[in-house]
Amino acid sequence: MATAQPTVTLKQISADIAEKYDLSKKLANEILGDTLVTMIVKNLKKGNRIRIAGLGILQVKKRAARMGRNPATGEAIQIPAKKKIAFRAAKELKEAVGK
Repeated sequence: MATAQPTVTLKQISADIAEKYDLSKKLANEILGDTLVTMIVKNLKKGNRIRIAGLGILQVKKRAARMGRNPATGEAIQIPAKKKIAFRAAKELKEAVGK
């Protein structure tokens, strides 16, 4: 049986950054949790791609409307068009995790 992977939160990452750079936890959390996330969301809403060196690219992609099936009844249904957020990992990240 597989064991559950631990989850690291943004708050924990900001606490590590605060310790490394001798900042208050509150300031590091505000910069990372509030400002960074807000800026990423704002730019994605505008349709901008976000490239984070060493990590990857975030961008909004449009999915066209399509036909699907209700798995319970087998009935054909129309799935509406929508936007999704796509992440493409950077080569450095793939290499680091793949080892």
